[in-house]
Amino acid sequence: MRHTLMRGTPPLQRPHFKLFQLLVLTGLFHFCLGDSQVTKAVKEMAVLSCDYNIPTQQLMNFRIYWQKNNEVVLTIISGNISVWPKYKNRTIVDIANNLSIVILALRLSDKGTYTCIVQKTDNGVYRREHLALVKLSIRVDFHDPIITDLGNPSADIKKILCSTSGGFPEPRLSWLENGEQLNVINLTVSQDPETELYNISSELHFNLTRNHTFVCLIKYGDQQVSQTFPWIISKPSPLVDPFPLWVTILITIIGICGMTVLITCCWNHTV
Repeated sequence: MRHTLMRGTPPLQRPHFKLFQLLVLTGLFHFCLGDSQVTKAVKEMAVLSCDYNIPTQQLMNFRIYWQKNNEVVLTIISGNISVWPKYKNRTIVDIANNLSIVILALRLSDKGTYTCIVQKTDNGVYRREHLALVKLSIRVDFHDPIITDLGNPSADIKKILCSTSGGFPEPRLSWLENGEQLNVINLTVSQDPETELYNISSELHFNLTRNHTFVCLIKYGDQQVSQTFPWIISKPSPLVDPFPLWVTILITIIGICGMTVLITCCWNHTV
């Protein structure tokens, strides 16, 4: 038996469908608003602000949605807080501090744009009151570079390699001497498809006929690490008399005295 919808009766809407519509609209607003920026390292804590205050006694009249890209992070509906499984036990909300969310023990996968949507009821209908975007950038610090001696391809040329690994975002490598940038040789940058972490290395060939102090500088985001490689030409050691002066003088005196005694004895024997 079919039921017809009575005139004047609003169509039934499922909560999940409303949320989907909300996410689509948020994506459209994303192009119209500027993002605030937060940059943190893996395992640190990030505070993302919604920039909107609601008196606690009025919270029942609002709905707050926090989402990352197209996935829900946290909601506050009728005063009840719900955290999605991926963020459970490491995400809390600070209602008194601009409806901020605090994400603990950051992971590289947490990077992205977060959206805060605030809706307020108006005669039983929820309308958008506020929208804020926060871009969260995550970095993984690189280890200090290691400089390895690769030997001498020719008599006057030495080859060295600078390398580091396990960092994010994508790094840039430079060789410097006296503040001037040198040519980069055999630059290699690779990224692990699972961890998203980067490795980087580069060679430097230089002349052995003079002294050098090279710096391998690696920049990533607003951070950097470096390593210094000094090359000093070794000078030949001066010839050192195997005997100190006083020993030489003593030996000479003993020799003279010995000769004198010997001549005296021979003379007396002859007489």
